[in-house]
Amino acid sequence: MTKEEYSKIESYMLLHSSKDSAHDAQHTYRVLNYALMIASFEKTVDKDILIAACLLHDVGRKEEFENPNLCHAVIGSEKAKTYLKSLGWAEAKYKHVGACVLAHRFRSNNPPRTIEAKILFDADKLDVVGPVGIARTLCYQGNKNYPLYHKDCNGKVLDGATSEESSFFKEFKFKLEGLYEKFYTKQATQIAQQYREIAITFYNHMLQQVTENSDKGQALLEDLLK
Repeated sequence: MTKEEYSKIESYMLLHSSKDSAHDAQHTYRVLNYALMIASFEKTVDKDILIAACLLHDVGRKEEFENPNLCHAVIGSEKAKTYLKSLGWAEAKYKHVGACVLAHRFRSNNPPRTIEAKILFDADKLDVVGPVGIARTLCYQGNKNYPLYHKDCNGKVLDGATSEESSFFKEFKFKLEGLYEKFYTKQATQIAQQYREIAITFYNHMLQQVTENSDKGQALLEDLLK
């Protein structure tokens, strides 16, 4: 890929970046960086496909953010194919990029099949592990007005494992905690493990802090209200 072609695809990405701070241009650059790290350990990777797929993987986010019923992977796949076709890419190439974008979503019944798609999937998920993943999750959920946690009918803080309503604790228990065993490449798995303990420690400390605050505060209040 030439610098000129990269700049064109990058400009398209920047033009279509989401206002959602968890999926902004900096997220895209981090995904690209992770993808290149992973690809350096693989034998046969089409770097043009990989770079384009990384840059364009979230160009459908804006539409999904405005309408949650839409799927950003589906929209992004079509936008990526249309744009690359306009640049003169061969049909096999732009369709390959579109397939990578379509398969990068975590909650999907369309798993990645090619090495480029698997690397994109892994690189995108690496930006959800560790402290960056926690920060991005909090940013995204803040935009959606989701709370940090919920309480049960007795006023006890729920840890998220059995919650039905959206919250940070639920997202951690249902997604963030289990990501570390779901990578396709060996290199991504190794990178993720570096940040696993940090994320678990953060969650445990946060749960402890809000639980102590709730339990002790409620006990003091009940004494005052007797």
